[in-house]
Amino acid sequence: MAEEQWRTRRGGVETALRTSAVWASVRTLIERQQAELGRPLRVLDLGGGTGGLAVPLAELGHDVVVVDPSPDALASLSRRSAERDVADRITALQGDADSLADLVGDQPVDLVCCHGTLEVVDDPEATLAALAGVVAPGGYLSLVAAGRLAVVLARALAGQFAQAHTALTSADGRWGSADPLPRRFDAAALQALVEQTGLVVEDVHGVRLFSDLVPSALIDSDADRIALLELEQVASRHPDFGFLGQLGAAVHVLARR
Repeated sequence: MAEEQWRTRRGGVETALRTSAVWASVRTLIERQQAELGRPLRVLDLGGGTGGLAVPLAELGHDVVVVDPSPDALASLSRRSAERDVADRITALQGDADSLADLVGDQPVDLVCCHGTLEVVDDPEATLAALAGVVAPGGYLSLVAAGRLAVVLARALAGQFAQAHTALTSADGRWGSADPLPRRFDAAALQALVEQTGLVVEDVHGVRLFSDLVPSALIDSDADRIALLELEQVASRHPDFGFLGQLGAAVHVLARR
């Protein structure tokens, strides 16, 4: 990645520490899908909020439906898409997983994204079933959910050993009653949940392996951020040390119908 590109899009989905690895996988996938289909994709983003993923996808020429329960988030999405001149390719709908079938209709969805949402829904299994139900034959699900081991390590490094122990042994991966997340997932358990829907998992990897643990003062420069992103990319895919992916603050699953 050229430093000039980083400087111009430093806060963009391509370069932000929290989104870069996921975006790289999603972009590779959609480029392959578009080549196979010979047309722009129809994408559904559940819990897409203000458009952090939807807007970049629309900028690449794809049609994106964002379903989110928050009217404020959808209003921000509408403003953002207008500012980036992609409003004609983004449809913002208020709803949740229970209303997906009615909102999407019978049009095929080539890619369904559910990033940072499965942790907070009432019923993860029902949500995944609803998502799988709108994926077209040959289409994909991109699922990103919070991972357990990252919070165990973070709590331990903070000296909160009892909380780390609770997060490691609890059924929901939470470190206590004050934990802001309702649940976290192990990679194997998340893969099993996806496979229960009938989708075929093609890839599972951890993201944000180190970035949530590194003090911000150590990644203050563009060069440091680039180096960290490159380290995380290599570590998550290393043939001998792939277990490092288990430390990711999130787990990214790609599955196909």
